[in-house]
Amino acid sequence: MDNWLGSWAARWRVPLGFGLGIAYLVFSQPTRRLLVLGGTVALLGLALRAFAAACLDKNSTLAIGGPYAYTRNPLYLGSFIMGLGFSLACGSWILGGIFVVFFLLVYSLVMRREESFLHQQFGDAYTSYAARVPFFFPAFRTVPAAERVFRWERYRKNREYEAALGYLAALVFLFLKFKLR
Repeated sequence: MDNWLGSWAARWRVPLGFGLGIAYLVFSQPTRRLLVLGGTVALLGLALRAFAAACLDKNSTLAIGGPYAYTRNPLYLGSFIMGLGFSLACGSWILGGIFVVFFLLVYSLVMRREESFLHQQFGDAYTSYAARVPFFFPAFRTVPAAERVFRWERYRKNREYEAALGYLAALVFLFLKFKLR
């Protein structure tokens, strides 16, 4: 059953996210203060996503460096922080609550599904990694310099620039909505 739910969540996370995005566009009520504050929080999430993507060679090696030394899911944590920032910027506590519930329900299933895949792919190496690094919320500890591996070519290969473009588009939309009210 859990595998079915994980597959369902992986398949529907993007379409459901787009539906939430449409509600966000329609019902957002940004103010200057919330736009600046929320945009800053979302930028922190975007930076975490960028750092994580630049340390990741998907499906070929187990990522344990950079932000992966602090949390096993830094890309999703970055997305969560971005979502919180944009929820704050839009000025709707209802949309913010819906986002948090959506993220916790859908993405927890997706992360568990991916964890199962990584365990199959990397075996004992993943088991050892998972034993010392938290699932989602980071553990702040000292990480050897050798584990901090940021590479721009990985950032581009993982197409993380798409998240940056989405961030800019959302900010422009909220700014225009704020100015035209």
